[in-house]
Amino acid sequence: MDKIAVVILNWNGKKLLEEFLPIVVKYSDIPNTTIYVADNASSDDSVNYIKNNFPTVKLVINDKNYGFAEGYNQALQHIKAEYYAIINSDIEVTDGWLNGLVKSIEQDNKIAAVQPKIRAYKDKEYFEYAGAAGGMIDRFGFTFCRGRLFNVFEKDENQYNEPTDIFWATGACIFIKADLFHEVKGFDADFFAHMEEIDLCWRLKNRGYRIVYTPDSMIYHVGGATLDESNPFKTYLNFRNNLFLLYKNLPKNKIKRVFLTRLLLDGIAGAKFILSFEFKNFTAVLKAHYYFYTNIKKFKPKREENIKHNINYNHPEIYKGSIVYDFFVKGIKKFSDINFKN
Repeated sequence: MDKIAVVILNWNGKKLLEEFLPIVVKYSDIPNTTIYVADNASSDDSVNYIKNNFPTVKLVINDKNYGFAEGYNQALQHIKAEYYAIINSDIEVTDGWLNGLVKSIEQDNKIAAVQPKIRAYKDKEYFEYAGAAGGMIDRFGFTFCRGRLFNVFEKDENQYNEPTDIFWATGACIFIKADLFHEVKGFDADFFAHMEEIDLCWRLKNRGYRIVYTPDSMIYHVGGATLDESNPFKTYLNFRNNLFLLYKNLPKNKIKRVFLTRLLLDGIAGAKFILSFEFKNFTAVLKAHYYFYTNIKKFKPKREENIKHNINYNHPEIYKGSIVYDFFVKGIKKFSDINFKN
């Protein structure tokens, strides 16, 4: 069994593999590390490209495109290692990137997963959307990052250069204990893509584990390589999956209040799409709510299963305020200006 399995999920991503896989191979040089590409039934020449150019990279071939969540679940059933380094195909790693992750996760047996510092590939002095310096969440389920609030990105000036507990580690690059990944049954396939890593981290935290950010490892992320931010399908997934996320993981005494508030806030978001003439995104919000409420019975067993194992609902990384209010009303644009103690 390997110590580390670096696993890249691919679907018709030959161009990304050509650009970034050689760098992953070059810098993933810790002993007992194997690089895998899990292919989601690509129709381009991805598989042949890997076979012909990277003899040390192992392939796991899925029989169809399962999406991000189930695509990894299917592949990781066949990969035995102590740690999984799950990374997107549009990631540029740096020299020694695995060392900091291993050092961090081995400091405490309660640490389940670690995220590195993530900067933008296209503007390398700034933090990147998906993860930045660690993911957080507010009481209503709106996610944000240390170094990125909504569409405002901070320049990395070493302001987040201390290791710290975070609420979620991004699926763009999450370093996780393999046994714990399988213990909680991996990603939830019903998410398909987007927020499945937040759900995974929340389930782990409710079981008493820690999710940690370390600045001792850094990568660069292209981002938006699968779906553009303005894509209505991405809007649909984000709104729908956020409702799934809350329903599965919130304690009983908070769920009704949070959902009533979300109906109001998502209604405001829908109105904003109308005023911006983004009618397809408005329709995506409606479809997301319709799908959730007509399929809530499907998620009830998952919620009940989670509750059986939960031992901790008190997470300091959940912001007690509203990041939406802070950003759009109070004008707060930096994570450092948020007061988590209130």
